Amino acid sequence: MISYKSDEQIELIRESSLLVGKTLAEVAKYIKPGVKTIELDKIAEQFIRDNGAVPGFKGYNDYPATLCISINEEVVHGIPGKRILKEGDIISVDCGTCKNGFYGDSAYTFPVGQITDELKNLLLRTKESLYKGIAMAVEGKRIGDIGYEIQQYVESFGYSVVRDLVGHGIGTHMHEEPEVPNYGKRGTGIKLQQGMVICIEPMINLGKKQVNQGRDGWTIRTRDGMPSAHFEHEVAIRKEKAEILSSFTFIEEVLSNSTI
Repeated sequence: MISYKSDEQIELIRESSLLVGKTLAEVAKYIKPGVKTIELDKIAEQFIRDNGAVPGFKGYNDYPATLCISINEEVVHGIPGKRILKEGDIISVDCGTCKNGFYGDSAYTFPVGQITDELKNLLLRTKESLYKGIAMAVEGKRIGDIGYEIQQYVESFGYSVVRDLVGHGIGTHMHEEPEVPNYGKRGTGIKLQQGMVICIEPMINLGKKQVNQGRDGWTIRTRDGMPSAHFEHEVAIRKEKAEILSSFTFIEEVLSNSTI
C-alpha cells in the first residue's frame, strides 16, 4: 500500500534528506587515496548524530554500518571496512538518516583522485540519467515513464541498467511502496500522484547488467567486474515539476573546492 504524505510530512522528509546531502559533503572532504572506508563511515555517523538524527541504515535488516560504500565493480551495499581507497577508483556512497520519524536517503558516486575519461563519462551520464528520470516524476505520469527515460539515455552510450535493484517509496520507513525501476516502458506501472515521495536511484554499469551478491550477504558486484555508478535523489511528486527533497549542492561545493 502506498503512503501519501501531507505537505507538513514532506517538510520533515526534506529535513532528513538535506542532512544526508550535508553528511555526504562532510564525507567528500576525506575521500582521497590512502583512506580506509571505515574512517569515512565513522565521520558520517558522528556528523549525523551531532545533527540530532540517527543513521538510517545502521541496524536496518542487521546492516552493520552507517554508509554503504561501493568501490569500482561494487554496485551497491558495500560494507565499510579496512579497504583502502586508491588513485583512480570510483566510490559510491549511499547514506540514510532518520530524524523526527522520517527518513532521508541519497547517494553520490565520487572519483578518487584522477580517474579515466571513461569513468568520468560513466559518472556524468549516470547522474544525467537521474535527472531525466526525475523530469518524469510528476502527477499523471506512470512509474514506467521514469525507468524508460533512464534506460533509453544510458543505453544510448552502451551502458546497462541493473535490473536486480530498484528505487523505492520512502517516509516513516526506509523502503515503502512503490518500487521504482530504472528501466521500463512508457505508460506502464502505477500512476503517480501528489503526496507520493520516492527515491530514484539509477545503478548503471559500464559493462553488462548482470550482478552477483557477495559472501557477506550485502555487497552487490557486477558479474563481469566492470565499474558501476550510482546516484540517488529523494523526490516528491507534484503537478507540473518534481520536487527534489535531497541535494547534491553541498557535495559539489566541496568537490569544486577540492585540491586533491
